[in-house]
Amino acid sequence: MSGLLGELHGRIGRLGREQGFLDARVEVTARPLAPAEAIGRPEHDDYPIIRGRERMMEALFEGAAGHAFTDHPGRFSGTLAEVLAMPLADNFRRAVFLATANAVARRLGLAQRTVHCKDADLTKCPKELPAFVRAAFGAARRVFLVGLQPRFLETLAEGFELRVTDLDAENIGRKKAGIPIEPAEAAADCLAWCDAVLATGSTLANGSAEALLGSGKPVAFYGVTCAAATALLDLPRFCPLGR
Repeated sequence: MSGLLGELHGRIGRLGREQGFLDARVEVTARPLAPAEAIGRPEHDDYPIIRGRERMMEALFEGAAGHAFTDHPGRFSGTLAEVLAMPLADNFRRAVFLATANAVARRLGLAQRTVHCKDADLTKCPKELPAFVRAAFGAARRVFLVGLQPRFLETLAEGFELRVTDLDAENIGRKKAGIPIEPAEAAADCLAWCDAVLATGSTLANGSAEALLGSGKPVAFYGVTCAAATALLDLPRFCPLGR
């Protein structure tokens, strides 16, 4: 296994061996959360998880929780060794691994904010985003937002030039805050155009993060899905109000 996911897989495997977690019968239970469980009852109803396009997977590891978004939810129960033995060949298995990695890293005190924020925090969080973008990307003006996070788009549109791609076919061609939503196939053109990339952590689960990191453009990730990956691999992440 190569790339970012492979490196994270190796780190979690080493941590499991060092802590003796692989030999013990430690249960890792992953299940899809209902929207209200994952993000509470926010002010807006246009988030992908509410519209049913994605679900949140939750892994519980020795009392620590880790979340990961996926468009292929399901249930899994087993040991950490069994999670690590799974081929990460589809979005479901990658989401199980990422949620588990988040829970393990949280249990060891190596990652924070591994559980999604809820309720009013979903409108408070975006207010901190422009300052993060300026700190992470300096004088960048053209930002490629990967994944439609409606409040992020609205906030960034006030001070930056934006292009946005999304995987939800129902969003393609529509405008949000005056910005047209483009298909994933436009990513290469967006990368050539932009100064910097702000990408949903779900790109780790769907396999598209590698192309972003290999583009030569500065990249930061946002959300809970990438909590362990960004913490253990020293990548910038925006998730100020995760729990």
